[in-house]
Amino acid sequence: MDILLSVVTWFSKTILSQPAWIIGIIVVIGYALLGKKWYEVLAGFIKASVGYMILSVGSGGLVSVFRPIIVGLKGRFNLTAMVIDPYFGNNAVDAGVKAAQAGDFSLANVSFLKGANISQYMLLLLFAYILNIVLVAAKKHTKLRSIFTTGNVQVQQSATALWLIMFCFPNLVSVPALILMTILLGLYWAVGSNLTIGPTQELTEGAGFAIGHQQMFGIFLSSKIAGWMAKRDKVRHDKHPEKTSVFDKKLEDIELPGWLSMFNENMVSTALLMTLFFGIIYIVIGPEYLIKLTKEGTLTGTAALVEGQSFVFYILYNCFQFAVYLTILQLGVRTFVAELTVSFTGISSKLLKGSVPGVDCAVTFGFGSTNAVTIGFMAGAVGQFLAIGALILMHSPVLVVAGFIPLFFDNAVIGVYANNKGGLKACLILPFICGLCQVFGSALIASWVKMYAFGGYLGMFDWVTVWPIFTVIMKYLGWVGVAIIIVFLLAIPQMQYKAAPKDENGNSTYFLEVEDYDKYAEYRDAAEKKAVEAAEAK
Repeated sequence: MDILLSVVTWFSKTILSQPAWIIGIIVVIGYALLGKKWYEVLAGFIKASVGYMILSVGSGGLVSVFRPIIVGLKGRFNLTAMVIDPYFGNNAVDAGVKAAQAGDFSLANVSFLKGANISQYMLLLLFAYILNIVLVAAKKHTKLRSIFTTGNVQVQQSATALWLIMFCFPNLVSVPALILMTILLGLYWAVGSNLTIGPTQELTEGAGFAIGHQQMFGIFLSSKIAGWMAKRDKVRHDKHPEKTSVFDKKLEDIELPGWLSMFNENMVSTALLMTLFFGIIYIVIGPEYLIKLTKEGTLTGTAALVEGQSFVFYILYNCFQFAVYLTILQLGVRTFVAELTVSFTGISSKLLKGSVPGVDCAVTFGFGSTNAVTIGFMAGAVGQFLAIGALILMHSPVLVVAGFIPLFFDNAVIGVYANNKGGLKACLILPFICGLCQVFGSALIASWVKMYAFGGYLGMFDWVTVWPIFTVIMKYLGWVGVAIIIVFLLAIPQMQYKAAPKDENGNSTYFLEVEDYDKYAEYRDAAEKKAVEAAEAK
């Protein structure tokens, strides 16, 4: 028994505490099921693990670059700056858990995290992933068809879920807490990615994947709302053809000024955005105070500003560093996500027939209009900056700082789906609303659960809307609230199944959507045509 316990302890501390090894092992399993040669399995393990390590380098770099902002605002204006960004959110969880274990509540009282530890959310990632697979394996009953495979996102969400659930149930001991978190997160991954299958299959014309990311409910809702907007506009156009405007068209049919195309380059848009936003904050803090912090030894390396150094180029260098580290992050993501996606075909073909992988949302940028990415990003940015301005005017004790990942990936992705269903109008309105939700939702939930004190929150759509609602329900209804959430999540795919179009024999085509999309599209289009004819007959 002691030997078994030692093995489990070693595995938990050595493997499960390092997400790079977990990602690598998942790839090994998938490649082994594909029957790949041993050296291909080894290469896949190395690329997946190294890819995650590259991602970690980028994440650490972001923290170091942002340090002058946090220290400067805190020291000069007594403002707590919180970045809404998945990597800053992940680091905030690490810092909060360490502070709770050390009994250090100088930043915030996070005593509810005393029973948590870093390896716990690594176990949570593994068990929730296994539950996702089990739910899909039982798809005949659960009606779930998608496996969430985006490893870096799983790590971020496992960390944030750990914090939120421990906040609601601070007295839970480790094993019951882990079971509860596994159920909730595993269900969220399975149900959320399953929700994106329909909109993604339509966008990509049956490419055979779903989205496993941070805005899965957002993708589903934006597609539904954009579709409703398009139908409403069609009725109006039929009655008043002369009132058709450019906003009713899809972006594919509209010419935009050429200069906007530069925002399609992540590196360029990151550097410009961060220089604009953080440059203003640097100016507000002032060079004198930053020089003072450097003399005190608080700021070192490239974050240090010494007398005689150009303040303008100091700002440019530090703001451009965001582009550097985000590029590193993207390299890491591409490296190990590519391995995960390939390895999943082994899991799908051997173990889970009729399923699809939930992959990184960035893959959608290769479909639909390229300008939808730009417009969605800019509309979301306007929403975020207006919301940040409102918080400042309301003298919010928490200053929310725009992070590039929610700003770009949430809003640009929603822009792509919105344009595909509802045209330019939807592409402008829905990402704008998303930007507002990102700031106001993050400020509310992060200040309530005390995560703001540690400098970051995940900040993406589902985690500023769906999960805060879950947190409120669990906090005030306890175990009854947990039951409500579980029933709600399990009911969603059942409702999707019932809403799917029927074939000529009256059978649901729900599973046909991933097995033979062209055939499914025929039934869907026929059902929509029949519904329109019925409405016109009335």
